[in-house]
Amino acid sequence: MKRRITFGIAILVLITQQACFVARDYTRPEMFDEIGFRTDTATMDTLTMATIAWRDFFSDPILQSYIEEGLQNNLDIRTALTRIDAAQAWMRQGKAGYLPSISADASASHFEFSDNGQARGAGSINVFELGAGLSWEADIWGKIRSTRRAYQARYLQSQAAHQAVKTRLIAGIATFYYDLLAIDAQMDITQATIENRKRSLTTATALKNAGNETEAGVKQTEAQLYTAQAIFIDLQKQARIYESALSLLLGSQPRPLARNTFDDQIVDTVLLTGIPLQLLGNRPDILAAEYNLINAFELTNVARSNFYPSLTLSASAGLQSLELQNLFSLNSLFANVVGGLAQPILNGRRIRTQYEVAQAEQEQARLQYLQTFLTATAEVSDALYSFDATTRKIEVKQKEYEAYNDAVRYSEALVNNGLANYLQVLIARERSLASSLTLAENKATRLKYLVQLYEALGGGWK
Repeated sequence: MKRRITFGIAILVLITQQACFVARDYTRPEMFDEIGFRTDTATMDTLTMATIAWRDFFSDPILQSYIEEGLQNNLDIRTALTRIDAAQAWMRQGKAGYLPSISADASASHFEFSDNGQARGAGSINVFELGAGLSWEADIWGKIRSTRRAYQARYLQSQAAHQAVKTRLIAGIATFYYDLLAIDAQMDITQATIENRKRSLTTATALKNAGNETEAGVKQTEAQLYTAQAIFIDLQKQARIYESALSLLLGSQPRPLARNTFDDQIVDTVLLTGIPLQLLGNRPDILAAEYNLINAFELTNVARSNFYPSLTLSASAGLQSLELQNLFSLNSLFANVVGGLAQPILNGRRIRTQYEVAQAEQEQARLQYLQTFLTATAEVSDALYSFDATTRKIEVKQKEYEAYNDAVRYSEALVNNGLANYLQVLIARERSLASSLTLAENKATRLKYLVQLYEALGGGWK
């Protein structure tokens, strides 16, 4: 008897030790060399701008109200929340994997026996039964633990995906808002240009009547007026389109949207972008990709454990009687306990196929994780450089605009004194208008690149 107990304990210890080799622990894949991660304009610091809450990053109260509205009503956000609910339900199921399964049943059966059967002559009998059953599988190979971890990773992935949607939504709302600010500034410039050209047309007509200007000069001035009016109409159309696009992000029907001006945009965030790996540690899409890899890894553990025998314990108890009135008698009690060890042998290669598929899906998740990481490094590097380049370009464009304005004044003075051709004035005005419109667009682009950098670093979801 002692030998049997010792042998049983040895088998149990062997099985427990074997579990360590079946259910493997997840290790994060090695990332790429940081030396190749271009952060030319990055300030190396332990704090990243991604940790700044969006309410502190965007100071415009109107933009803040639109972001709040979008987070509340956007359909993509609401869809992501339903995915979190579904993943949370799976996670609860994974946690319950260690618990036994309990069932209860009640039945009433009537049997009519054949006269030529084994129970011939018995006629018929009734059987009444109330019972309950319990079954439990020992997690000797880590199958239940891996399943629980896989469901937990799926839940965390859904949360990270929701955060990624929030980041994209906030960046999208801010980008369209800054586009509208740029259009408003261009419309103001164009409207002022229209008024100036109306006055210029009056002046040119007076000069022609005085014999100091030709009809051709008057018509060119008139054409410039129409050109500015056409630009204004195009800007109005573009503003309407952007308002519709922004309304869609806000989860509402197209409507006129209030907004401030460029001068109201105060961006005093210092670009402390952090060290290279920390730059990406806040990105929810990278977190989601890694949780997806963890999920695939743990499911591979589950598929591997199917090659090994499963140990189950089951028990049932209840009341059984041939007479309904005696069902609740003590003599009607029954119970049984069964322990089983099942080892799959031939099953049409299903277990092998499931394992190979799980391995392939794990490799796909690993490659997707690395691809997400590579994409993130490119986005951060490009956003940093683009923001810096646009800042330098605005300085140049400001000087260009001032030079064209001076050219307009000088040309008008020369024409008024009969020292230059009116065509020079027309050319200078056209270039001045184009330069001013481009300058306004570049200012908006700089703000949008700042938003792009904020998004690339994973900011906005906190």
